[in-house]
Amino acid sequence: MQSPWEYADFDDHEVVHFVTDRSTGLKALIAVHSTHLGPGAGGTRFWHYARSGDAVVDALRLSRGMSYKNAMAGLRLGGGKAVILADPNRTKTPEMFAAFGRAVDGLGGAYVTAEDVGVTVADLVEVSKQTRYVSGLPAAAGAVGGDPGPHTSYGVFLGIKAAVRRKLGKDSLSGLHLAIQGAGSVASGVARRAAGEGARVTLTDIDASRAQRLADEVGATVVAPDEIMTLEADVLSPNALGAILTAESIAGLNVAIVAGGANNQLATPAEGDLVRARGILYAPDYVINAGGIINVASEYLGDADEAGVRAKIEQIPERLEAIWEESDRTDRNPAAVADDMARRLIGRG
Repeated sequence: MQSPWEYADFDDHEVVHFVTDRSTGLKALIAVHSTHLGPGAGGTRFWHYARSGDAVVDALRLSRGMSYKNAMAGLRLGGGKAVILADPNRTKTPEMFAAFGRAVDGLGGAYVTAEDVGVTVADLVEVSKQTRYVSGLPAAAGAVGGDPGPHTSYGVFLGIKAAVRRKLGKDSLSGLHLAIQGAGSVASGVARRAAGEGARVTLTDIDASRAQRLADEVGATVVAPDEIMTLEADVLSPNALGAILTAESIAGLNVAIVAGGANNQLATPAEGDLVRARGILYAPDYVINAGGIINVASEYLGDADEAGVRAKIEQIPERLEAIWEESDRTDRNPAAVADDMARRLIGRG
């Protein structure tokens, strides 16, 4: 395995912490990209990686994305991310998450964790027994906290509407066709809101039964995972894993807009130019999907109630508009514009 410094995605990360606990089988990485604005905050991903080096790449890319996301959302937090390397059966135990909690605690507050793919609120409860540097815990009715997924999906939905207004000149999704990749918490929330506004929805997920259940609920059509990227639609909304926008996949896109909650949708920064060259409006992922971390941050920092969190999420369209305006003015792709804005905010301009 390469050293972290040799990875293309290493970006002067402050900490890359390798964690092993033999008694529980825990293998994990904690990457802190920047603490310029506050403690590095970002969720923990529980995933089976074919190669351990893929886990390093994920941690590096995701933590940098969290620095940018938190900065662009106006939060007093830096960027961090953790990945737990699951076995092929994705075996998890309370003891494993307790060991992970001790590792988080050992960083002394440089990293604050929360949910991500494969990690549940129940898992975080085990983590919280070992450290106070955790958010996304169960909350009483009306209080800030709990699963960040619904907050993320609300922000993504608002971002899609903003993109539709800008690109298609429509204030409603009624009559438009959305191709949604994923059927998890974020994708489900987007699908429900879009269908509720009269959109036609086509969706896919690697879990076909989960996709069908969501489709039955919202009146959507299900397609195979390899069909969604070339489907003729108004909006492609990626809400699964990242790196789906490659030179090859961009050439096959048949949509006017790409706007979704998945992290790191562009395989490399160069793909941002390819999307723009095709005349497709792109919503930078870490801007549109900031709803979850806004909720998590407010829980951890104690600076907003549920109404305040909602008000902060409703500022996402305004941030996207500022990026698109700058993109048009400077003839640069929106992802590059957003990156420049974020780097200035974390002192790396």
